[in-house]
Amino acid sequence: MNDRPQFIVDQNIGKLTKLLRLLGYDTKFFTGETDAQLVEIAQKESRNLLTRDTHILERRAITSGRVKALLLGSGTIENQIRQVVSDLHLDNFQPFTICLEDNRPLIARAREEVKNRVPIYVWKTQPEYVECPECHRIYWKGTHWGAMTLRLEKLTQYIQKELKWNFKDDTSN
Repeated sequence: MNDRPQFIVDQNIGKLTKLLRLLGYDTKFFTGETDAQLVEIAQKESRNLLTRDTHILERRAITSGRVKALLLGSGTIENQIRQVVSDLHLDNFQPFTICLEDNRPLIARAREEVKNRVPIYVWKTQPEYVECPECHRIYWKGTHWGAMTLRLEKLTQYIQKELKWNFKDDTSN
C-alpha cells in the first residue's frame, strides 16, 4: 500500500501539478468539466484535492471529511507549494521519480537501451537515464535537470526554515 499522499489539482492551479510531480508526488491534473466530477475522482482515488475555488469546499463529500481538500490562498506557484508542504506536513520528497507529463513512475534504463533515442552528445556524456512507461520520454541529468534541482533546493531551504520557525513558535506556548 502506498502511504504517500496523492493529489488531484483543480484547473485553476494547474502549474502546481508539475511541481508536485517533480517532488515525486502522484498528482492528477483535473481536466473534467464540473466540480462534482473533481470531488468524485478525489474520493474514488483517495486523493487530496487542491484548489483555489472556495465553492468546492462546500460540497458534502468535503464538509463530511470523506474527501480531504486544501484551499490555497496564493496565486503564485511558490507560495502554493509552500502552503501544500507546510499544511500537509510533506517531508519525504522523491524528486525526479514521476513523469512530469504523464504522472507515471519513471523506470531506470541502461545506457545502451537509449543509445538511439537520445542525442549522441547526451549519450556520450550522461551515464544515467530513466523512462516514462506511458509516453516513453527519456530523462537524464542534463542542464534542465540542473536548473530544476536548483529550484528545488531553494524551495526546500525556504520550507525548512519556515517549518523550523513554525516549530519553535509552537513550542514556546
